[in-house]
Amino acid sequence: MRIKTNTIEINYELSGKEGAPVVVLSHSLASSLMMWNPQMEALNPHFQVLRYDMRGHGKSDITSGPYTLDLLADDVIGLLDALKIDRVHFVGLSIGGMIGQSLALNHAHRLRSLTLCDTASMILQEAQPIWQERIDKTISKGMEAQVDETMERWFTPPFLKQGSPMLDIIRKQILATSVQGYIGCSEAIRKLNYLDRLPEIKLPTLIMVGEDDPGTPVSASKAMHGRLSNSKLVILSSARHLSNIEQAKAFNEILLKFLKDQ
Repeated sequence: MRIKTNTIEINYELSGKEGAPVVVLSHSLASSLMMWNPQMEALNPHFQVLRYDMRGHGKSDITSGPYTLDLLADDVIGLLDALKIDRVHFVGLSIGGMIGQSLALNHAHRLRSLTLCDTASMILQEAQPIWQERIDKTISKGMEAQVDETMERWFTPPFLKQGSPMLDIIRKQILATSVQGYIGCSEAIRKLNYLDRLPEIKLPTLIMVGEDDPGTPVSASKAMHGRLSNSKLVILSSARHLSNIEQAKAFNEILLKFLKDQ
């Protein structure tokens, strides 16, 4: 389904238990709402689940960049307004978690709770050349140049060898991401700087991270946990960046318990 907000058309899917509280799922860079397939069976019996393609990804509109995290958060508010949804539980992974922090800082009254998965609150200066290299490579060689190294960052070698059907889905999502959308969101990520403002967030917050995540390591989650007074930190063993896929069973159990407790 696509719906017009104030600025763009957003592709979304609303499923689950009618009349129940709404859980919003926000995906990673170079992915789409399909990233959350492993969570749907667990969440749908208990909640309404709203998953969407962020700007420049999936079937949502592509606009010229660079984007900002506040712009991407405003897209979420626009989607909720268009669907006449007041307050939600927000679950974001990677850039999705960065968008969640913007929402919690600027639109806290629209959130029931916040779940931050495999994400961070600050991009250090020494990481800027890495992001510039990724952007330059994508401009010159397209998304094909990002696939293999991205899959290696996102999943442990044993999981890659297992041949899960989700691996093929994720690989195809990376390839299908527009260069413009990838670069726009990369520019938003590299300006991330919420760490000092985190104590302003009082919402119940769950932080989950794969213990082997190289991109947003456990240390980044511990830094958030130390500044979020109402937070719980869970480290998932044998998982890299897309812990919701690699350790779906544990991820779902922890997430469901947290959401039901709110």
